[in-house]
Amino acid sequence: MATPCRLRLRLRLLFTLLVAVAVAASHPAHEFCAAAGGGAGGCGGGGDGTRILIKGGTVVNAHRAEEADVYIEDGVVVAVRPNIPVGDDNVRVIDATGKYVMPGGIDPHTHLEMEFMGTVTIDDFYSGHAAALAGGTTMHIDFVIPVNGNLTAGLESYKHKAEKAAIDYGFHMAITKWNDEVSREMEVMVKEHGINSFKFFMAYKGSLMVTDDLLLQGLQKCKSLGALAMVHAENGDAVAEGQQRMIDLGITGPEGHALSRPPVLEGEATSRAIRLAKFVNTPLYVVHVMSTDAMEEIAKAKREGQRVIGEPVVSGLVLDDSWLWDPDFATASKYVMSPPIREAGHNKLLQAALSSGILQLVGTDHCTFNSTQKAFGAYDFRKIPNGVNGIEERMHIIWDSMVETGKITVTDYVRVTSTECAKIFNIYPRKGAILEGSDADIIILNPKRSFAMGARTHHSRSDTSVYEGRKGKGMVEVTISRGRVVWEDGNLNAVPGAGRYVRTPPFGYLFDGLDKSDAVYRASLRAPVRRGEAAAA
Repeated sequence: MATPCRLRLRLRLLFTLLVAVAVAASHPAHEFCAAAGGGAGGCGGGGDGTRILIKGGTVVNAHRAEEADVYIEDGVVVAVRPNIPVGDDNVRVIDATGKYVMPGGIDPHTHLEMEFMGTVTIDDFYSGHAAALAGGTTMHIDFVIPVNGNLTAGLESYKHKAEKAAIDYGFHMAITKWNDEVSREMEVMVKEHGINSFKFFMAYKGSLMVTDDLLLQGLQKCKSLGALAMVHAENGDAVAEGQQRMIDLGITGPEGHALSRPPVLEGEATSRAIRLAKFVNTPLYVVHVMSTDAMEEIAKAKREGQRVIGEPVVSGLVLDDSWLWDPDFATASKYVMSPPIREAGHNKLLQAALSSGILQLVGTDHCTFNSTQKAFGAYDFRKIPNGVNGIEERMHIIWDSMVETGKITVTDYVRVTSTECAKIFNIYPRKGAILEGSDADIIILNPKRSFAMGARTHHSRSDTSVYEGRKGKGMVEVTISRGRVVWEDGNLNAVPGAGRYVRTPPFGYLFDGLDKSDAVYRASLRAPVRRGEAAAA
């Protein structure tokens, strides 16, 4: 008769064999990482040998929801199927009965520890990541700001900032000037540092703004590198004029911010960027779509077959600008961001555009300043640091405002909060999915539990929140980051330095077939006309 010890050993070996067979039948556990470019940070998991079995939940991917268990080992999803046996005392079992098991959120738009408007955002790569984990986000992509236009210096600065990272992260790169050196550095960023997206500011005249000729050159360079061009779309010249107009009228408070940069200026810039991208025939990503004016330009372009990605942010989807008229400056100023939060009505139409697919994924533009920093503009709205919170609140708010109201399905939820971002930036299915071989970035959401938001309970270092007092349904109870339980029932275990840099390879799906459309264009020109030869004949 087998002893209990030998029996446990046999069961463990049997379980390991079953898992190995299941994985081999589909694909190697690390195949996805190779397909996504891997990266200097290594492929996949946490590397600490942790084994977790999530049982009894509804596993939701963007393509389907199914009743299944999820087995995780060494930071990687090893198996996804019903009724996986435990088989080993060293496997931690998490009961997800009645709950949704989903890929961790990926926030495509953040600004951590960013120098801006004479100060630095209050959340760094630790506090911002702690907030992210508490809200169910397991990866984000931050914007590197060049140092005096130098991309390499900017990247080195952000590498240092990210040493304390607690979750996985990637980088976009901002382009704030143009010359041959910047063009050369863009190629280095793509080929050597794994950055496949570049942001051009059409606003912030005198600091970050680029002119149309520079934008055009940047679009052409992005296309040649297989990198995605991104734009902050506001007419910077008109905004500067609008700001001065408000000051001349004696409007110096936070309401002047919204009045100085109305939706028409966002719509105009969005239209201009779309048309320039069409001229170059390259994909375009419009960040923080805040108005119906901008959304309608994106919708029109998509109807015509153009490859344009529209990214709304949480604040624009659920808030309106009425707070900017609050008589208390501290309250009003915390809502100052650019483009501004719009008047009531825009948010509902943006939600409709998200549910219909006109807008494709949700970011936050998490760019936090505390009340002391916001007070820099107490007598001049132009000096109020622009930015709001959202990295901790995004997943809960989108569930409550979009899923609970029936505007999107649970699979849509996964798509707009995780999968679409992973696909756009070419890291799917390593990220953005619960599939065999994917990184074990997973959340467990209880749809029956409620949440309440506020500055006293959030994990951001900011002493304010634009979601103060907001309540809703759908609570992230567990967050798993590369196979480690880092948030569970209100307890946070964020470890500085645990986060890894994720390279984003060039030539994502948005570039598929562009060479063919270029060939069609050239064939359609019927030029040059050989007039001299025709005349001689």
